[in-house]
Amino acid sequence: MYQPRTYRHKIKDGDLVSFTVAVKETDLYIRATGDLTREALAAIHEVRGPLEGYIRDHPLFLHSLEPFAVESGAPEIVHIMAEAARLANVGPMAAVAGAMAEQVGRKLLAFSPEVIVENGGDIFLKINSRRQIGIYAGESAFTGKLAIEVEPGQTPLGVCTSSGTVGPSLSLGVADAAVIVSPSAALADAAATAVGNMVKSEQDIDAAIGRGKQIRGITGIVLIVGGNMGAWGDIRLVKT
Repeated sequence: MYQPRTYRHKIKDGDLVSFTVAVKETDLYIRATGDLTREALAAIHEVRGPLEGYIRDHPLFLHSLEPFAVESGAPEIVHIMAEAARLANVGPMAAVAGAMAEQVGRKLLAFSPEVIVENGGDIFLKINSRRQIGIYAGESAFTGKLAIEVEPGQTPLGVCTSSGTVGPSLSLGVADAAVIVSPSAALADAAATAVGNMVKSEQDIDAAIGRGKQIRGITGIVLIVGGNMGAWGDIRLVKT
């Protein structure tokens, strides 16, 4: 079973090769049919380079907490992040981890028919057999008890998590886990931030899910606050 970074040592399936690669802030845990460390490092540099260059020339792209309009000649990853931010109504960097996972993952598909890339709890996957993605929600009783089951036909897919209680990422809410499923990992990442930001208490679960349902391109939501949970969409939750 694949789980986010905190549980990297608790992988239970054995048919894929696991390895990690890191370049600056990008720290990826990758599963594929073989060790693609060299190819993954090259992919990270290929994706990060244009993004870093754009940020140097457009520092507001890095700091904006609102959607940011980009010019037509901007790098592909910048356009992907900007569009995800526009749809979710957040800043473009809210999509960076998901976008990086997906862009690297798609490049690795040239070398492996199955690829799972996790980037700080934000996941891109293309699979040929059923997989389960464990939900980590900090101190919540649901941690380690639930997983999202994904079928091959649903992939490529992004499954991204925002938390106001776990990890260093900026969140304005208190959700232990706001998990978003979308064909776009960048959009799932941005939407997880948008949904998570709405949660100030367990009483906000329904309203936050309602907000997430309005974001075009989102196919599933799981929202956990303490011992309370809400879910919506084309997802299958299973006990672990």
